[in-house]
Amino acid sequence: MAATGQEGTVLVTLSDRDDAEELAEQLADQGYEPCTVHRDMLAGEDDAEDVDWVIEVSTGPHGGPATFDEPHLAMLARDYGGFAAAR
Repeated sequence: MAATGQEGTVLVTLSDRDDAEELAEQLADQGYEPCTVHRDMLAGEDDAEDVDWVIEVSTGPHGGPATFDEPHLAMLARDYGGFAAAR
């Protein structure tokens, strides 16, 4: 069965934009793809200042789904005060 769409994606969530961009660059250097950074407003949040920054990681450096590396990504996220979760 082939992977489709977002399967295997890990969302790394951080509160600071600079931290998210720095970590995304580190992940890209390690071979993770695509490492896109965007804002994510949770339902019910009304203060744009409190919106988190999310790094979407779909493929690991091994060429497989990033979910294989979720523990590693979660550890890196914790170093920045954030968290990671598989989609």
